Amino acid sequence: MTVKHIPATPGYSLAQPYVDGLLHCLIRFQTCGACGRAQTLAHDACQHCGAEQLSWSDSAGLGTVHAVTVVGRAPSEAFRPLAPYTLVIVTLDEGARVMGHASPGIKIGDRVVAGFFDHLGQTLIRFEVAPD
Repeated sequence: MTVKHIPATPGYSLAQPYVDGLLHCLIRFQTCGACGRAQTLAHDACQHCGAEQLSWSDSAGLGTVHAVTVVGRAPSEAFRPLAPYTLVIVTLDEGARVMGHASPGIKIGDRVVAGFFDHLGQTLIRFEVAPD
């Protein structure tokens, strides 16, 4: 697998590369240039070693389910049409963790692959069981 490094662009919010990735059906995460660890979303420094040499990388979208919950009552009017829906936390193969929607019946420990769907103009992640 090839990991593409995307430097952060000055003037953007820290999370802009992540959001831009979703628009292109990609999950992006930060990689520390000092210790090599991956971290989700946007931070000013590595959560592991504190170094500030962070770059953005694209995930292959494969991972393992770490946690699962079923949302029966949506937290807002915007998500009520989706309820009930399954949310998962997935540890991506690159090491970062990300939350997304998932197919019903997904279990902790399942190998999954990321897909994407549009909901009210936002691109969201939906994980499916990975093919063998």
